[in-house]
This record gives sequence, structure tokens and C-alpha cells, in this order.
Amino acid sequence: MSRIRIMPRQSPPLSPSYIWKHSAWPKLTFDAAALAGALDQARLEQGRLLGQLGAIGLEQANTVQRELWVQEALATAAIEGEQLNLESLRSSVAHRLSLADAPGPDRSVEGQVQVMQDALANHGAALDLDRLCRWQSALFPGGTSGIARIAVGRIRDHADAMQIVSGPLGRELVHYEAPPSAQVAAHMERFLWWFESSKPTGGATAVATINGIARAALVHLWFESIHPFEDGNGRLGRALADMALAQDMHAQDPQASPALVRVYGLAHQMLKTRAAYYDALNYAQRLRNVVPDATTIDVTPWVQWFVLTFTHACIASQAVVNSATEKAQFRLRAAQCHINQRQRKVLERLLEAGHVGSGGGFLGGMTNEKYAKITGASKATASRDLADLLAKDLLRVQGVGKATRYAVNVPHWEQPSN
Repeated sequence: MSRIRIMPRQSPPLSPSYIWKHSAWPKLTFDAAALAGALDQARLEQGRLLGQLGAIGLEQANTVQRELWVQEALATAAIEGEQLNLESLRSSVAHRLSLADAPGPDRSVEGQVQVMQDALANHGAALDLDRLCRWQSALFPGGTSGIARIAVGRIRDHADAMQIVSGPLGRELVHYEAPPSAQVAAHMERFLWWFESSKPTGGATAVATINGIARAALVHLWFESIHPFEDGNGRLGRALADMALAQDMHAQDPQASPALVRVYGLAHQMLKTRAAYYDALNYAQRLRNVVPDATTIDVTPWVQWFVLTFTHACIASQAVVNSATEKAQFRLRAAQCHINQRQRKVLERLLEAGHVGSGGGFLGGMTNEKYAKITGASKATASRDLADLLAKDLLRVQGVGKATRYAVNVPHWEQPSN
């Protein structure tokens, strides 16, 4: 797992060098023709996902969006090795969506949600350094990262080198060294100017100078290469990518809610492929991959990785929407079967556990003993309830005798193994 290390200035220079040292920096380009197929596929899967959400009804779509937002917040923190409190996170998200009276008590959780909310809800507002500093401050309300005090609400200003390293102390592997702190302000001024000037305007007369998904890839790489803060750069960089995607969505459809960006699940997909994510960033930031006398820096491999990750994220979210639809249909069917409160409780537990094929599922399947423990019923009552659910086609069964296991009977959901 990568971590930040601040190295003394007297340390020997590192090799290889990095793209911010190239004379063409920060002119990042990519081969649009080579990526045309991948970008078209990304648009296709994006459209399918948004179409699914539009077809399932407002209430159900809001439920899906809320849970995917929670998963995104968990994922973007987990990439950096931070574990957020799930219940506090759900409470905070509900509060931001006006679905609860109060946010969660965890200030760091609330800060993460505030950053995500502002990036999307106010995607059209100007992005300046003050706004980014307030985002970073929200991530570290106590002014510390772990137990270490860090510069909060301002760009880094220490004289030592900022490095991304991994490995045990004394045998660290340096993945990247960011520009010196004295240069950060100038780098950020150029980045913020480009971010605003490249913003898609939308409308019938708008001229798109760059594909919106590819632009989000460049935003993330550029910001991470500057690494302007002592900590929180990864989470802020992913929020900026989401902000760029929200601007792209608005340009395509001004009536679309920017909150839909949360359903893409980009951070969640990056977490699933975290090693590849770090490798792709590391490769793009190395000067050895750039022609020495080039007038621009070709980062096609990075943009390709980002676009493919975005595509896979949309496909994964489509599965979440399908699962939510299947659950809603099952709940309607169960409600029409006049089941008792015990049965309703167990079915809901099974639904929330998911299914084996999605990586979820109730461990070992539902048994008579588990049913009795969950509901507080006797084993005889558990047996009658389970038999009734089986007769009403709400459960499926596998095995016999002590090996009998029950699973919720949702189409396409796999039966758990014994």
C-alpha cells in the first residue's frame, strides 16, 4: 500500500525523473483516434446505466443512488487505507439528501460527504484554490492525519521532498516524487486555469474540445502529479474527476442531475483494481515514458486505463440497479403473500445479504437453526415458517436433513452451496 513520505532535502536525487520536469509539462495529450472505440463503449455503458435508472422509478432510483454514494465514499477512503464508519456514513449521506434530520456524528465522515456533495451539486461553480483548500480542510477536521499533525486548509509549504512510497521502513520503494512545495502555487494556477477553460459549455452551439470522460482522466492525473497538499490528494483528485464527469453530463443533458455521477461507481471500481490503479498512475508520471524532445506529453495509456475503468464501473453499477429492481419485485410479491413479521424479517435479511453470484449471500444459506436465532422463535415454529415460505415460492431449498439450506427465490440469484 502506498503512503506519503516527506524526505529531507539533502537526500540524493532520485531516478527516473517525472513528467513535471519535462519541458512540455503540463501539455498532456492522448491519441483520440486510438481511443475512439473505448470512448464509444464507455458512452454506451454510461447510457445504459442512466437508462436503467430512469426506468425504475424515482423512489427506487433514489435508494440505489444513496447506497452507491455510500459505497463510493467508503471506496475513495479505503483506497488511501482509511476505513470510514458505515452507519455514520449512511446517516451523513441521508442528511445530505434531505432524508434524515441530522448528519452522522463522525466529523471526518461528514467532511468526506461534504466534499463529494460540493463537487457534484456545484459542478458549474468556479474551481479555485480556496475551494480546494476548504475541501482538504473538511477531510481533516482535527488537523491531523492519523496521529500526525498536517497542514490543513492550505497547500504544502515544507522544504522537504514529497514522495509516494511503499514497503517496510529502510527498504521503501519510491513510486513518485512531486514538485517541490515552492513550485506548487504556480503549478496549481496553471491547472486551475486549464480546468476552467476546458470546461464543456453544453448546448446546441457548444464545441467540445475534448471528450468529457477523457478530460476527467487528465484532471485526475494532472492534480495527482502536482500533489498540492500534505494529505488527502487522492480523495480530492477523485472528487475532481467526478466533478469533471458531472460537467460532462450537464453538457450532454442540462436537465440531468449531477448527482447521477455517483452511480457510476468509479472509486469503487478503482478500489477493486487498486494495484492496477497505482501502476497506471505510476507509469503515466514517469519521464522515461515520454520522448525527451516532445512538445507535448502523450498519456494515452493512462487515459485508456481510466476510460476502461469507467466502463467497467458503469457495467458493475448496472448490476446493482438490476439487483435493486429484482429486490423491489420480490418485496411486492412477498407483500401479496400475507407473510408474518418473522418471515418478513428473515426475507429482508436474505435480500440485503445479496446473492452468491454477486459476491454476497447469506453465509452457508438460511437454516432452521439460523431462522430460530434471528426471530427468537422455536425450532418447530421456524420449520413451519420456512415450509410456508417454500410453499409460497418465496424461498428455494437445497439439500436434505441437516444439510437443508434455504435461499431467497429471486430470479437469476444463485443458490448458496452447503
